[in-house]
Amino acid sequence: MTKKNKNALVLGVTGQGGSFMAKLLLEKKYTVYGLVRKSATGNLKNILSIKDNKNFKILHGDLLDITSIFNAIKKSNADEIYNFADQDHVRWSYEIPSYSFSVTASAVINILELLKNNFPKIKYFQPLSSNMFGGTKNKKQNENEILTPKSIYGLGKVTAMHACKIYRDVFNLKIYGAIFYNHESEIRPEEYVTRKITKSVARIFYGKQKKLKLGNIKSKIDWGYAKDYIDISHKIMQQKKPDFFIIGSGKTYSVEYFVKKCFEYVGLNYKKFTVVDKKLFRPTNNSILQADIYKAKKILKFKPKTSLDKLISIMMRNDLSIEQKD
Repeated sequence: MTKKNKNALVLGVTGQGGSFMAKLLLEKKYTVYGLVRKSATGNLKNILSIKDNKNFKILHGDLLDITSIFNAIKKSNADEIYNFADQDHVRWSYEIPSYSFSVTASAVINILELLKNNFPKIKYFQPLSSNMFGGTKNKKQNENEILTPKSIYGLGKVTAMHACKIYRDVFNLKIYGAIFYNHESEIRPEEYVTRKITKSVARIFYGKQKKLKLGNIKSKIDWGYAKDYIDISHKIMQQKKPDFFIIGSGKTYSVEYFVKKCFEYVGLNYKKFTVVDKKLFRPTNNSILQADIYKAKKILKFKPKTSLDKLISIMMRNDLSIEQKD
């Protein structure tokens, strides 16, 4: 008797994490169902390369519409669900707090209720965020770090994590998760600082833009390549015991360093083109967030493959190519 290929449902498949996950799962011979919400139907660029794959199927729904989620789970006959649907922009969470919390926290509880009552055997993966540790006093944070969010987005992720652990421990659901530190890539949306920088540097290089305006360039951040983090997410889901792991690079670099390296990539001096605008500073600043990845190294043999300099070269090459064509 031949072993059937697994089915996976990826929520938020058009985003950075969801699209990388869908592609990885297809490589691993899964049948992949990707959930696309109405406002994202015109933005399928991240999944164009797999849209016609016979093992990839698009379903329509919304995280805030529980009936559509139920229908998607049923239609996909999923063995595994990866929830990459999110309002994951910290600044936006200050501007649309109720919506941000509903998507990041309340919707997760609704999904867990669906699993408990209808699909208790399905494995579920929940991405979480280092923003849960916004007020930390520790130099590095591990899985036992006290939760001190300083944004509605961070608060939503704290709620989602507590909910996941309750449904795992009380109802024996197969719930796995990763606490991601900043994960960037060539398909990161342009409102995120790293992609704003790489795109602006490419535009400056081609004479399409004069200056790069940024907020606090002294902020230090633990950055990694999103693709590496998606690879380890799948490995987390294959563990026998449902658990949560901190995933990051374990190193921090300033925004200024990132800017400097991007300009160096095109042979320019960043000081001539970079303007600090205090209007772009966040209402509150997190403490320096640096991942302690000891547990992931020990249990998962996790080792970040892509250095920050390599990540910068991937992103710069991509944006230079885009700006050259336009």
